[in-house]
Amino acid sequence: MQRVFLLSPAKVSGIRAQLLLNPKAPFPRARTFHARGLPLAEIFAFASALYFRGKIAYARRFADTARGELIRVITANRGLLDPDLIVMPADLRAFGEVDIDASDARYRRPLRRDAAALARQLPRDGVAILLGSIATAKYRDVLLDVFGDRLVFPQDFVGRGDMSRGGLLLRAARAGTELPYTSVRGAVLTGRRAPRIADM
Repeated sequence: MQRVFLLSPAKVSGIRAQLLLNPKAPFPRARTFHARGLPLAEIFAFASALYFRGKIAYARRFADTARGELIRVITANRGLLDPDLIVMPADLRAFGEVDIDASDARYRRPLRRDAAALARQLPRDGVAILLGSIATAKYRDVLLDVFGDRLVFPQDFVGRGDMSRGGLLLRAARAGTELPYTSVRGAVLTGRRAPRIADM
């Protein structure tokens, strides 16, 4: 395994996630969710719309699964999970009961455990690609402590908000053009507003 893609989580306290959790919701996705569950990536993509859709589309486009490259999603209380894992309503509610805060052991310990297991599988020149903001320490510091210089992120994320990053990733996935990466260690965490995607 040369690379692993690490996707930051979707917010599960928003309106869209609550729609899914409503047992009386009439739309097909919600009915399926309550009957037999849905893949984690599908739930998070529905909950966060553009941003997570961009992350999962990008990771699926560029992760070389034939060579053992993995995609893992950060969660609030279960560490790093496979995006295809079937999640039930009780699981989604449990995600919402734990803050994504490194000071909360319920979040930090599973994340560190799973990150350390992945780090042991990576060769010295392998990388963990973080598709998420590095401007906050929510997951940056835990992952950086585990992966060190092998933790990288798309350098074009600097100066962009969530929606802009999502659009950037979707565009790259559709074009088949992987973004350049830079190490999280020592990176500029915030910067001048990046150009609009339409202007690139």
